[in-house]
Amino acid sequence: MPQHSAITMYTTEVCPYCLRAKALLKSRGVNAIDEIRVDRDPTARAAMIERTGRRTVPQIFIGDAHIGGCDDLMALDQRGGLLPLLQRQPAQD
Repeated sequence: MPQHSAITMYTTEVCPYCLRAKALLKSRGVNAIDEIRVDRDPTARAAMIERTGRRTVPQIFIGDAHIGGCDDLMALDQRGGLLPLLQRQPAQD
């Protein structure tokens, strides 16, 4: 089974879009997501806003590429771009 790029996702506990994005990634073979909970850590929220220019969750990164939110992730998958991006570089330990 191919290794996947490292996934980082800024989330909150009760976000339905976060759950939907995680479910899509898992259905595409992603086993590990580095989840940063911005509802627990105000400094993480500030870092997310600075890094992405966005205030909403989820904010998803595959490797260093900012994918955007759940709708962006789903659109990428529908265009056939998600799997190649996931398989582009091995996950980092």
